[in-house]
Amino acid sequence: MSKGEATRQRIVAKAATIFNTRGIEGCSIQDVMEATGLEKGGIYRHFANKDELAVAAFDYAWRAAFKKRVAGIDSPANSIDRLKRFIDNFIEQPPPVAGGCPLMNTAIQSDDGNPLLRARATKALAQWRNRLAKIIEQGKRKKEIRGIVKPKQLATFLVGSLEGALMICRLERNRKALKEARRFLSSYLDTMARSPRRSKR
Repeated sequence: MSKGEATRQRIVAKAATIFNTRGIEGCSIQDVMEATGLEKGGIYRHFANKDELAVAAFDYAWRAAFKKRVAGIDSPANSIDRLKRFIDNFIEQPPPVAGGCPLMNTAIQSDDGNPLLRARATKALAQWRNRLAKIIEQGKRKKEIRGIVKPKQLATFLVGSLEGALMICRLERNRKALKEARRFLSSYLDTMARSPRRSKR
């Protein structure tokens, strides 16, 4: 790796933490300069503007978050257990970048004001839902999941339930909503199984 590439990656990593913690509008290039020890010219040598840096920072944060969420997800043989592993990862794995879920943070911040970031967040959401839908489709083919289940619909329900519970936890400053979501989703997934299962949660 060249010195220039190493510097660029360091800028992105520092910016990811700052933007994900304070919000893109809540910080400036000056904050990135202070975090990296670089002058403004050193940052703008790698990025044309703050928006370009914000996109690179989101990509970095999302890759790290997605990697944690799917860690070990292919280990369980049964597709229902694979979905439950994903839920466990979401709830138990600490966020790799400070500030919480980069997808939720970016979706809220970029809803109207930053079309580039909104497009990135939309793409990330599709990647997440498609990964879950693929597991559900495989489960249907293996006759582990009931035939009436619609993969994309169930994937959307799982994502929405977890992100909503996360938002409540952040507002209430406790983890109760996430724990309740896991119990409900675990039981709900058992009802989606081809053969009746009893939830262990």
